[in-house]
Amino acid sequence: MSAAGTRNYAIVTLAYWGFTLTDGALRMLVLLHFFRLGYSPFTLALLFLLYEAAGVGANLIGGWLATRFGIARMLAVGLTTQIAGFLMLSAVSPGWAAALSVAWVVAAQGVCGVAKDLTKTASKSAIKLTAGEASGRLFRWVAFFTGSKNAMKGAGFFLGGVLLELLGFRGALWAMAAALALVLAGVVASLPPMMGKARASRSAREFLGKSRGINLLAGARVFLFGARDVWFVVGLPVFLYAAGWSFTMVGGFLALWTIGYGVVQAAAPAFVARSADGLSAEVPAARAWSLALAAVPAVLAAMMLSGVPRADLFVPAGLCVFGFLFAVNSSVHSYLVLAYAGSEKAAEDVGFYYAANAAGRFAGTALSGLLYAWAGLLACLLGAAAMLVLCWAITLALPSVRAQALAATPG
Repeated sequence: MSAAGTRNYAIVTLAYWGFTLTDGALRMLVLLHFFRLGYSPFTLALLFLLYEAAGVGANLIGGWLATRFGIARMLAVGLTTQIAGFLMLSAVSPGWAAALSVAWVVAAQGVCGVAKDLTKTASKSAIKLTAGEASGRLFRWVAFFTGSKNAMKGAGFFLGGVLLELLGFRGALWAMAAALALVLAGVVASLPPMMGKARASRSAREFLGKSRGINLLAGARVFLFGARDVWFVVGLPVFLYAAGWSFTMVGGFLALWTIGYGVVQAAAPAFVARSADGLSAEVPAARAWSLALAAVPAVLAAMMLSGVPRADLFVPAGLCVFGFLFAVNSSVHSYLVLAYAGSEKAAEDVGFYYAANAAGRFAGTALSGLLYAWAGLLACLLGAAAMLVLCWAITLALPSVRAQALAATPG
């Protein structure tokens, strides 16, 4: 491993930390600000739908663009787009009609959704490029990058609440835009602009002709992240607030949950059996951890159905267990996608995979508002359990032999 590779990994990680800190703060800013204005759970979910939907296209095109023009350039584009989204969102006026405000916020969130996934695809592709083919180093670097990113996102949840209190909605957005501008300047000055540039796919058939491993893992990812967001985006915060928790308590719990989740992700290699080929032990681990995760929301739902008292205490406790298991699952999946990805066009493979991730988040976000409005947090937990069973079923077909994993899916 060259010193330049380690340096570039460190720069990309620091830049993504800065981006994720403000992105986590943005979610809490929007959720708390508009809930305080009287928006319903379904409307709150609607505010995040375009943010998630935009990620599907952003990941697909972002992976191709990162391969065509270089990872560093796409990282800069992602940061610039996020700044534009913040400034657009800051233009919302309390005097606007409700319909106009919702439409404007949804559009601004869409811009931020594009920014998030352009930045994510570029950053995670850079790990494959800098870590090389050594499976042990790749797993460690992916785990640290993903875990530390989510810890920063949790800190961002807390930061969002603090900024909302200190600076107000508009002032907080301006402060975050200024901070990201400094991160952008550092990226442009520090990274080689052509890093990761390769021959991009020249046709839709070539672009979509992913390996069997990538395709199956993408399918599992849809249900894995849909199962998280079906309770996390709207259902849990609204449930806790309705149970008597304050905004500070809700934001603090979500921040601590996400930080803890990130710490576990970073430590995931210690919980997962390792193999010399990078797949024969890791794929069975993905199956076992998925099955264990599916049991948690099912047990919590059963407890709520049976009338166990103090759901406002046992649900958060149970979801801490969920967070631990989910963190290991997510880290193993994030490693496997890079293990399955080809080296030459890793950004395209990663972009395709994270487009599935965004599709899962979109479905989970939409269902979070709908299910909570229909039957409260119980329905959200049952939806999460069903999605995780499907995720586990797909992992049963994941190839654990490299030749099978890299083979293109027929059709």
